[in-house]
Amino acid sequence: MRTYIGGHQAVSVNDFIELALGTPPELWLGEEGESEEERAARKDAACDILADNPELPDDVARIAAEVIEAHAPELFNVVPLTRPAGRRRPSQKGAAA
Repeated sequence: MRTYIGGHQAVSVNDFIELALGTPPELWLGEEGESEEERAARKDAACDILADNPELPDDVARIAAEVIEAHAPELFNVVPLTRPAGRRRPSQKGAAA
C-alpha cells in the first residue's frame, strides 16, 4: 500500500514529518558533523522560513500534541502509577521550616 500526501509519496517516518512541516526536520535539528558554515546557512534558511510563516511554530506544536495524544501509550510506554489503598502521604502540618 502506498501513501500519498498532496501528490507526494511518503515512504518513511521522515517523509511524513517533512510533509507535515513543509520542511525537512534536519533544517531545524541540524545534522551530525555539519560545519560552522553549514550550520550558519541552515540557521539563516530557518530564520527566512519563520519570517515567511510566523505560524509555523504553533503548527508544529499542534501537530506534535496531536501525535502524542493519539500515540502516547506506544510512543512512551506510559503506565499509570497507583497508590495502595489506605496509605497517605505524611502531613506537612507541624513540619519544621
